[in-house]
Amino acid sequence: MSSPAIERILRGPAGLGTAGLQLRPEAPQTPEAPEVEVPELATPEVEVPEVPAVPALSVPALHGPALPGLAGLPVPGPAVAAEVPSGGKPRAGDPIPGLYHHPVAEPDPARVEALSLRIKAWAIDEIELYPPEWEKDFDGFSTGRYMVACHPDAPSVDHLMLAARLMVAENAVDDCYCEDLGGSPVGLGSRLLLAHTALDPLHTTPEYRPAWEASLSADPPRRAYHSAMRYFTQASTPSQADRFRHDMARLHLGYLAEAAWDQTDHVPEVWEYLAMRQFNNFRPCPTITDTVGGYELPAELHALPAMQRVIALAGNATTIVNDLYSYTKELSSPGLHLNLPVVVSEREGVSRKEGYLKAVEVHNDLMRAFEAEAAALAVACPVPTLVRFLRGVAAWVDGNHYWHQTNTYRYTLPDFW
Repeated sequence: MSSPAIERILRGPAGLGTAGLQLRPEAPQTPEAPEVEVPELATPEVEVPEVPAVPALSVPALHGPALPGLAGLPVPGPAVAAEVPSGGKPRAGDPIPGLYHHPVAEPDPARVEALSLRIKAWAIDEIELYPPEWEKDFDGFSTGRYMVACHPDAPSVDHLMLAARLMVAENAVDDCYCEDLGGSPVGLGSRLLLAHTALDPLHTTPEYRPAWEASLSADPPRRAYHSAMRYFTQASTPSQADRFRHDMARLHLGYLAEAAWDQTDHVPEVWEYLAMRQFNNFRPCPTITDTVGGYELPAELHALPAMQRVIALAGNATTIVNDLYSYTKELSSPGLHLNLPVVVSEREGVSRKEGYLKAVEVHNDLMRAFEAEAAALAVACPVPTLVRFLRGVAAWVDGNHYWHQTNTYRYTLPDFW
């Protein structure tokens, strides 16, 4: 793990982004997050309390009671694989039998309620993202419960709102541009490019800038991207904002690959599908865990190949969770909806049940690789912010599974056991 960048960081503060990283017997306090002050959008300031010290890492795993994480935070339970139900089909809210996961505590109901009210007010009243007839589905998505479960170290509801706005905006783009709320693969590239300029601003001439600015409110998804990103950049560092833009470009590239397959009726090989899912996945969500937590993982540590592998594995595993829990929901879609169980079944010539169970195995392999690689990185580079970031990503992985498992409004499981 030794490199000039890491050696420089471990020597102590040397410039922007390294303050407080010098290793001492007592872990330093994490710098306060910037205040969120957006007069145009009337957002309240984010008050960041003192961050608890991160204990030194001396264990070979990121989960379980041996590594309690940040002081005062709930600890995920030990890894389990749900047993096969005696009646065949799991009950509503049960985890997928055989799926490797960590049970988590029920998220704080007070925070869930507060966040749910605020994110709905933003989406419905502030940016008019959805028409009234979509309100039931918006409520059924349970954004508040999702984000509270995924970010247990967020200092405040203001911090959770940073993640919630981006999550809602990303879903709006997916639904309205790609999926069943008006989406189509035809012309998707143009729509995504223009929407991306709401995240990554256009630098153009004075003559043409007004037309671009007007386009940012041209449709609800673009309004959502633009508003959510304005809030985020007020709370994040330039490095964190640029990291998020990069991850969103990855996501949009994955959307385009899936759309191209749809237009040509192409069923990819399993490895091709998994490659697409490494881009069209949840990666933008866990990589903002430090912003939501009120601290920053320095760019040099985020860019480490080992860290990039950990983040990619986390994104891949959580996205396969979505494939598995949304399987029966997607069966009702017209045509052949691609997900990992379907691709395995089509390409490997097995039954739908066998394809589904094979996809569970793929997920479990990805999860174990994620945990092993994260633990190895934490031992090799025990910088407090890096270890905290890894815990944050692990918490997001667990919270993402919890939300899928318990969101019975959206998901039911097949009868394969």
